[in-house]
Amino acid sequence: MLTGRTGLAKKVTSLNSRRAKQKTQAITELRHKYDLELLLKHTNMARSSYYYHRKRNNLEDKYKEIKQLISKVYHRHKGRYGYRRITLEINKRGFVINHKTILKLMGELGLKSRIRAKRYKSYKGQIGETAPNILQRNFKTIMPNQKWATDITEFKVFKDKLYLSPIIDLYNGEIISYELSEKPNFKQVVSMLKKAFKETPGQTELILHSDQGWQYQMKQYQRLLQEKGITQSMSRKGNCLDNAVIENFFGIIKSELFYLNKYKSISQLKTDIKEYIDYYNRDRIKLNLKGMSPIEYRTHHYQNKL
Repeated sequence: MLTGRTGLAKKVTSLNSRRAKQKTQAITELRHKYDLELLLKHTNMARSSYYYHRKRNNLEDKYKEIKQLISKVYHRHKGRYGYRRITLEINKRGFVINHKTILKLMGELGLKSRIRAKRYKSYKGQIGETAPNILQRNFKTIMPNQKWATDITEFKVFKDKLYLSPIIDLYNGEIISYELSEKPNFKQVVSMLKKAFKETPGQTELILHSDQGWQYQMKQYQRLLQEKGITQSMSRKGNCLDNAVIENFFGIIKSELFYLNKYKSISQLKTDIKEYIDYYNRDRIKLNLKGMSPIEYRTHHYQNKL
């Protein structure tokens, strides 16, 4: 019985608090026209209560500009930013504010992140030569074009499917090249490779890591890498953590693009993926890149070398 009374008391207190806030706002708006005592009398509000709630309202309003900025950043990035990236963006604009406060304010605004889904698996057993796991989950590198990773992910739109095959630079998470196809064929992978090779003229000594998908066991694929001076590396069978960086990218593009939209056609999805990858490379900041986008971080690296 006591619990019920306590709950009722809380509801009444909350209701009275909301009414007091509304009364305080009304009185403040009308004070330039009417005498304060007259307003207090008509609203049946004590002077001390008015000043108390006015002070509380002012404290709440101190985050008004920050909330507007949070909403602006959140919607500019189409709901893709969580509280940490939004904190970085706001700090870059001259506001010094704690990430915990941003998280709290985002909760008040009803802004939150999305859930990721499972990956497409291209493993079909050993159909060709596999390579050793040279990378060994050592994803760190001190300069661009030392370590790349690749894989394929699948998107479903009703009965249709679309496959994305990208190469990611482990230095800054930049998508070096990619190819879209409605079938996971070998031509898609070759086209992706040739686009990537244009970014690295001449011979190179970089490592290109993948899983043991059938495409990467093909002799033609391995010959293309050898001709370019690229060392092939492969994950252990059935271990997606060995290629965690590109798996993370697949999770990001699906949660920030694919699951936020209800696609009716593959053609529209293709257009949006192209736009998203450009956005991802140029505009989307990363926490581990000191709040810079992949291209900004790469540019910063070369500028520092001059």
